[in-house]
Amino acid sequence: MNLDAIAADRQTLALDGCDGVGKSTLAAHLSDKYGFTVVHSPRTPDHQDLTSRYRTLLNQPGKLLLDRCFISELVYGPLFRGRSRITHAQAIDLAETLATRQGLFIHLTSPPAIVHGHAVIRVSGHCTSLWADSSSPCAV
Repeated sequence: MNLDAIAADRQTLALDGCDGVGKSTLAAHLSDKYGFTVVHSPRTPDHQDLTSRYRTLLNQPGKLLLDRCFISELVYGPLFRGRSRITHAQAIDLAETLATRQGLFIHLTSPPAIVHGHAVIRVSGHCTSLWADSSSPCAV
């Protein structure tokens, strides 16, 4: 199954993967082509109730694309704060909610050299794009 077939048949997509792998670039492409509303999930304040935030997002009508999602909190929460603000049970509940919206998780990977190159580009203040036809050269 190719990306077009996946995106065309889904109401909800959740992109996840490490920083610099191309989530935002892919989200912009899929939004332009298939009409998804993109919600980027940046690092949030420690006090924010993430379960409620994602539940509210997943209860909205329309095509939704999460550019990073609650799965990242399970990984990055313990690294940055020593704990996750979402329990595994809450993550499973949110995943089931996403599935009822004809949802799909897509985990993006890339060779380390490419991810490192994107990080260097971001730090140096220069932007590039993984999509030759992208109208947003700073979407990476």
